[in-house]
Amino acid sequence: MPLFNPITAVLSLWWLVHPFYISLTDMVYNEEHQTIEIAQKIFWNDMEVALSNATETSVDFLSPQQPDKLDSLIARYLLAHNQILIQGDTVRLQYLGHEVEGEAAWFYMESEKVPSPKQITIYNGILIDDFPEQQNIINFYKNRKPKSLLTRKGKTGGVLILED
Repeated sequence: MPLFNPITAVLSLWWLVHPFYISLTDMVYNEEHQTIEIAQKIFWNDMEVALSNATETSVDFLSPQQPDKLDSLIARYLLAHNQILIQGDTVRLQYLGHEVEGEAAWFYMESEKVPSPKQITIYNGILIDDFPEQQNIINFYKNRKPKSLLTRKGKTGGVLILED
């Protein structure tokens, strides 16, 4: 997984003093499997609001009556609000699952097989419709070299030029 990143270290402390509206996404290009491994850390109560708004029903993230239905809602939401393009082609993502860690939850996805990217376009609109102050920090690692991107209302994507 990724090396130590000072931005990640600082953000880890922010989870304790919410109401910052921030998510953290780590993306790692796995050379061996030729996939992009994605881990997103999001406050679970904010995700609960977003899912409730998206479905117009009350969602209980920590004690769902139907855990499989919750996972399906999460998958739909995350896949709709995350997009990756390599050489102009949309990369198919698969939701793998989540785990709760204190006030936040980690959500995991993985891409289909993709060639080693030299440039990547990333869109991340997580929680932006629900929280106007939301900011999403994306760290992309290729060959252990990080590149970072910040998305927010009015700027939900960006392009990263990657080194070999």
